[in-house]
Amino acid sequence: MKKAIFRIWRGDAKGGAFVDYPTEISEGMVVLDAVHQIQAAQANDLACRWNCKAGKCGSCSAEINGMPKPMCMTRLDQLALDQPVTIEPMRAFPRIRDLTTDVSWNYRVKKKIKRFRPRPPDAADGTWRMAQTDIDRVQEFRRCIECFLCQDVCHVLRDHQKYEEFIGPQADGIGYCNITKCCTKVCPENIKITDNAIIPLKERVVDEFYDPLGKLLKLFRPTT
Repeated sequence: MKKAIFRIWRGDAKGGAFVDYPTEISEGMVVLDAVHQIQAAQANDLACRWNCKAGKCGSCSAEINGMPKPMCMTRLDQLALDQPVTIEPMRAFPRIRDLTTDVSWNYRVKKKIKRFRPRPPDAADGTWRMAQTDIDRVQEFRRCIECFLCQDVCHVLRDHQKYEEFIGPQADGIGYCNITKCCTKVCPENIKITDNAIIPLKERVVDEFYDPLGKLLKLFRPTT
């Protein structure tokens, strides 16, 4: 049976180091399979967060050979196994132990998002009329599995630690975003975060507050 070496970061918030684990692999395995195998046979105390193992819960996010990915969706036959496969925790969040990080910040910042307030009903029966294009656009973002990989690669959070000033792409924060599209690149659900969420929001902000023609029209627009 084939063997591969997995170089896994071991440690906690105070520090740590990479440890090599040679292990047998077989056809069809994903990185999470290898981590479970190492847990069972070599490192029973290896901390790793996971849940569904089906690419739907977002729990097993990690950095594999420097690229943020869900471990359950990263097949070993997609990796170069002639050299160690490096697995480390997401870098944008505080480390707890081994491959687990504290992602609770993502839930706290969601509380800053204003609650949705619908416009007055369009019809006499108290219901609303929606265009199908608007419904389709919203459905794209409902595919989010909260893996937080988009947050992990956002340079505003990862490199500059502006956690108090910026809530990140997963929550449609736009203030510091410079449209590098790194969040879109790592999304396992192929959500076009930058093109279909952040850029339209930026355009709306510009139209509302910075468009000189729009400001002029507001002066002559009748108030209701």
